[in-house]
Amino acid sequence: MKEEKKKSTGGNDRKHSLQYTPALKRYLVKFAFRIAIFLIIFIIYITKRDWAQQMLGRPIRFGITILDVLWVIFMTLMVIHIFPHQRLSMALRKSRKDNYRMVEGYRRSELLEYVQDQNVKAWTVLLVWLCFNAVFAVLYLTNVIEEIDLLMLTVFYFLSDYICILLFCPFQTIIMKNKCCVNCRIYDWGHFMMFTPMLFIKNFFSWSLFFTSCVVLIHWEIIYARHPERFWEGSNQTIQCSHCKDRTCQIKNLLRDQKTDHEQKSHTA
Repeated sequence: MKEEKKKSTGGNDRKHSLQYTPALKRYLVKFAFRIAIFLIIFIIYITKRDWAQQMLGRPIRFGITILDVLWVIFMTLMVIHIFPHQRLSMALRKSRKDNYRMVEGYRRSELLEYVQDQNVKAWTVLLVWLCFNAVFAVLYLTNVIEEIDLLMLTVFYFLSDYICILLFCPFQTIIMKNKCCVNCRIYDWGHFMMFTPMLFIKNFFSWSLFFTSCVVLIHWEIIYARHPERFWEGSNQTIQCSHCKDRTCQIKNLLRDQKTDHEQKSHTA
């Protein structure tokens, strides 16, 4: 029982302190960066709403604004995901051939069963996400909210992406039921989900982000369809907890275990 608990938390006993692996340190720095971006845009959203509304989608020949810088940041992140380098998380790099270490004797039938189960859950996530964002689409099309509100929603999703990775992911907990991001079937759906609100704004700024995110999504899905064995810990040793070097799940698991402990104490009190 003790060994199972260690395995489910990436090899860490919940009584132990966090191990700040290089990957976890990078993610915390990136999380801080995203918080800073969110706060900057939020301040502009509150104090210079009309200006931001006018700047959104304005041709760059009239001058570079912070929204243009934001566009460059977003596009750069997506290009990196199409061509991942070795400093990125194994959650992303597992799709590459050089990170596949076959588990000897794994059954193809079990892999196909896993793929079928994960595909059903992935489609469920997609349906939930589109229905959720359809609410904002209706609000926008009925002039209840404006383009700048959709941009603010996108920046919030930009921050939430790392909240899901480091702290709590509702899709993981409620639908996908995967152990961590390294084992996540839909890990590289993040940009598509992030830029969904941009679909409703008809300009270069928004559509270039949304359709590039679709390219990232399609790229991921093609690799998954052709090489599903790279995405399952039962067939790929690299993404097993015992071989994981990222351990970005530690904070999330610690918070989960603390919640479990609190609930157990409440029931016994």
